[in-house]
Amino acid sequence: MPSGRPLGARIFVAVAAALAMLLLGAALGLLIRVPSFDRAEPGPTPVDVGFAQDMSVHHQQAVTMATLARERADDVAVRQLAFDIETNQRDQIGRMQGWLSLWHEPAQAVGPPMEWMRAEGHQHGAPASGDGLMPGMASSAEMARLQELRGPEFDVYFLQLMLRHHEGGAPMADYGARHAAVPAVRELAKNMLGSQRTESQLMRSMLAQRGAPPL
Repeated sequence: MPSGRPLGARIFVAVAAALAMLLLGAALGLLIRVPSFDRAEPGPTPVDVGFAQDMSVHHQQAVTMATLARERADDVAVRQLAFDIETNQRDQIGRMQGWLSLWHEPAQAVGPPMEWMRAEGHQHGAPASGDGLMPGMASSAEMARLQELRGPEFDVYFLQLMLRHHEGGAPMADYGARHAAVPAVRELAKNMLGSQRTESQLMRSMLAQRGAPPL
């Protein structure tokens, strides 16, 4: 049932809450695993930096889709899933951007995406697509179509795009979990793998209930 609060007020509250969550996540990122004076802590490698940069970009598209679904999805279960994804990934973006600031590194990579997965002679994961998108990311045309849809059709397309998005980002998280030098980065990557694996299973089940295949 629509809220009695005016639309403009609801949008303002949502934006304010999202900004507060992002700032909190950034603060946590700065505080977690800050090197101490009484024990050595490994410094960031290209894997740590590249993971934080590229996964922030990858996550941001998921947040954009989830924010749209939280307002527009027809099924309350889809709206709840979208809320969980938006909340978790905003927090993770804040942590990663906090680390990059602490390391005096740019918020985004200046070169091609996923170069850090080819560091030290390793060759892991699918390469970025010809248009520079990382695996699983939706194209501009797909994002435009999602914005145009309404009702159950929106729910299905959102689930399809988000499932592909989660599964496309899994190799990046797996590589970060195994090859990052900073313990907090490895731990965050492991947490991403676990939570997104659970969400992917849920989305596959929700698509099956709607008679729709994954993309």
